[in-house]
Amino acid sequence: MGRDDKSKKNPWGAPGNDDGGRGPWNGSGGGQEPPDLDEMLRKAQENFRDIMPGNFGSGKVLALVFLAVLLLWAASGIYIVNPGEHAVIQRFGAWSRTQAEPGIGYRLPSPIETATIINVEEIRKMSIGFVERTSRTGSSQRQDIPEESLMLTSDRNIVDLDLEIHWNIKAAEEYLFEIRGQENTIKKVAESAIREVAGQMELFPIITNRRKEVVDRAKAIIQQNLDEYKSGVNITQVAMKNAQVHPEVQNAFQDVQSAKQDAEDVQNRANQYRNDIIPKARGQAIKMMQQAQAYKQSQVAKANGDADRFNSVYEAYLSGKDVTRERIFIETMEDVLGNAQKIILGGENQQGVVPYLPLNELQAGQKKAGQ
Repeated sequence: MGRDDKSKKNPWGAPGNDDGGRGPWNGSGGGQEPPDLDEMLRKAQENFRDIMPGNFGSGKVLALVFLAVLLLWAASGIYIVNPGEHAVIQRFGAWSRTQAEPGIGYRLPSPIETATIINVEEIRKMSIGFVERTSRTGSSQRQDIPEESLMLTSDRNIVDLDLEIHWNIKAAEEYLFEIRGQENTIKKVAESAIREVAGQMELFPIITNRRKEVVDRAKAIIQQNLDEYKSGVNITQVAMKNAQVHPEVQNAFQDVQSAKQDAEDVQNRANQYRNDIIPKARGQAIKMMQQAQAYKQSQVAKANGDADRFNSVYEAYLSGKDVTRERIFIETMEDVLGNAQKIILGGENQQGVVPYLPLNELQAGQKKAGQ
């Protein structure tokens, strides 16, 4: 600073004092008194003022230090919101606003305002009835939790259900302030909903053909309850990982299902036979009804014809009794003797010889005629 080396000041000693490198706390070994601490601080302050450019005063230095600290404190309010994130701003602990647009934001420095950054698009997963554990080899193993997975059905059976809940955040301020212990609350609501659905259904449909109905109903109930709590949570999916009967009754359940299957097979065969025989019986009944109607009509028509014929004959008889009587006799004899085998005996040239009558041949001829 324009001075020679001898004029440089040592803040811990007098100028030019060659004490062999000993500091103010090292004795000289000659029984001298220890240096005065106040005097040393005063000299250090004077030396510090001498080396400052322009010989700044202590007031100006403190002002610069205070200004730098103030600027740093003000700059601490800058934060960045990435895509898919929301920033929840609290002023003295109370919610002030939520920034949903990505980019740089500013809040008043702490402790006036604080910013909590939350990823609202991240899909979070939660398991019910099981837990995934990673073994030493890196493979994932599923461990069942009976107190969560065992549920009572409407037909008083016990079903073992493992589900996975997928969810994200739709309102960051509600997620932070409306519910306490968010993940635990969501899990309890999900357990309650799936037990409600299982308690309203029978065991067999749950584990077979109505799985989708189970998860759809559970998802609707979970979302409804969380909306009532103003949780700010959106349930994106409920996946059923496993559904089976309790392991201790597995064999008995299989026997019951086999018996039900046999009963259904017998019932199906009976229905098939019924579907086959009933149309045939109905067809035969319709056919018999039609034949009866036709027979009825033919008999009525025949009776009417006979009556008309009798009336016509009777009218002819009244007009000519002898002729009509003779005609009726002749027609009747034609009907009687028309197909008969006739043998005529007697005549003018017969001379008292008893003729031979071939009865056996006549009987044979009658049998052939009857066939």
